[in-house]
Amino acid sequence: MRYFIEFSYSGKNYFGYQIQPDQISVQEVLEKALSTILREQIKTTGAGRTDTGVHAKKIFAHFDTEKNIGDNLAYQLNSFLPQDIAVKRIFAVKNDSHARFDATFRTYEYYISLDKNPFTQDSSWQIWKRDLDIERMNEACKILFEYEDFTSFSKLHTDNKTNNCKIYKAFWEQEGSELKFTVSADRFLRNMVRAIVGTMVEIGNRKLEPQDLHRIIKDKNRNSAGTSAPAQGLFLVDVCYDF
Repeated sequence: MRYFIEFSYSGKNYFGYQIQPDQISVQEVLEKALSTILREQIKTTGAGRTDTGVHAKKIFAHFDTEKNIGDNLAYQLNSFLPQDIAVKRIFAVKNDSHARFDATFRTYEYYISLDKNPFTQDSSWQIWKRDLDIERMNEACKILFEYEDFTSFSKLHTDNKTNNCKIYKAFWEQEGSELKFTVSADRFLRNMVRAIVGTMVEIGNRKLEPQDLHRIIKDKNRNSAGTSAPAQGLFLVDVCYDF
């Protein structure tokens, strides 16, 4: 049987979701817990490969087992897992369902604190005493919908067959001294959201014009875009499936 597991985690103490040699990852901890409880070697496939320090409010993974899973497995896992990983539910799916390839779109949020805030230092980019023009940043967001090739926002030397993505949603909101960027797409390239955010900040502080985004995207060159925003402000918040 194949099962989907819905869970969340704080990425502060992990080198991303995917197993890394000699580094602690969310996948390693999750698989160890599942294998211990089910008493068989369990391998998981995640919906995304979040980078070091990136968080997930809602993410899925699938795994296979020959055992019949009871209703209390999620409870058992939460008792076994560390406090920074939480399982919401586990449910059976078709044997060919895939947590990564069957996802129709994903949504990320990125948080920026404009004031020094000790309570959000692990969950936002702390930018002190800097006025960011959110209207300019939202003007730039509209340009993202005009393109599909986001090579300029992709990490170099990846194994992607294509750098094409379809962005469905992109906008900035401000509440008090906190900015939130929301972006949804059918897929994301490695480092894509953080590279977009870093470029948007340069537009917001008037180092770039919103219309410069046309040139940056058309260049298809990572060096044309801004510096990547820090990892701790990024959250994967939703993964959607048709089943």
